[in-house]
Amino acid sequence: MKVIDLSKKVAVVTGGAGQLGRTMCRGLAECGADVAIGYYGQKNKAESIKEEIEKNFGIKAMASKVDVTELKSVISMKDAVTEQLGTADIIVNNAVIGLSEWKNVLDEDLQSYESQFRSSVLHNVFMAKAFVPDMIKKKYGRVIAINTECSMQAFSTQSAYISGKRGMDGVLRVLAREIGQYHITVNQVAPGWTISDNCRQADGSESNINQDFPYIDRVPMQRRGTDEDIANAVCFLASDLAGFITGVYLPVTGGNVMPCI
Repeated sequence: MKVIDLSKKVAVVTGGAGQLGRTMCRGLAECGADVAIGYYGQKNKAESIKEEIEKNFGIKAMASKVDVTELKSVISMKDAVTEQLGTADIIVNNAVIGLSEWKNVLDEDLQSYESQFRSSVLHNVFMAKAFVPDMIKKKYGRVIAINTECSMQAFSTQSAYISGKRGMDGVLRVLAREIGQYHITVNQVAPGWTISDNCRQADGSESNINQDFPYIDRVPMQRRGTDEDIANAVCFLASDLAGFITGVYLPVTGGNVMPCI
């Protein structure tokens, strides 16, 4: 039977204490990987997740503060990971700066575009600069980035967010071509409107959550995705089962987004 086995691998997840990030960390740990939980403003949550996954899955874990928009900070995290867990085999670029308001192009603040550029484009560039050289040396690695279904939909008021995500798509597709020869894959997971702990705590009923019309009306599978759905896709792309898949933008949207050939 084929299984996802990440034992003896080291995974780094930025935004690892966030809604999707913590579930990714748990999933990678369940598959056997040692996990570095990158966080910025949620130290207590990151430490709690570290203790939880060490206890539940018997792997090594660490929490590391990082500002993914600053190269020096990313390199500092990389050095800490190498010292405590070893050379990273898997990086999951998940952190993002949220927008306080969603505005039309003519009304959007220029700072919003700059912040999305830094958290989406430069975040991925900095993670590559910090971690990929060691992957090249050992001729193995998995680079996984979290994009969004929004980048293919181009709905009103989403220009700042989409511009950042579209920019990271360009960086990652080029990177996939540049480092594929070293047996390093570069892929993106694109969630739809996802159910996470915040949704569950606010509503308390999964069945009620799934009555989010008209969004669900557009989804062929007639439900919203969950954080587990996203984590499962990340674990697959991190595994040897996906060893010949690279340069992919993978929507995990129940069919709400279907990239054309």
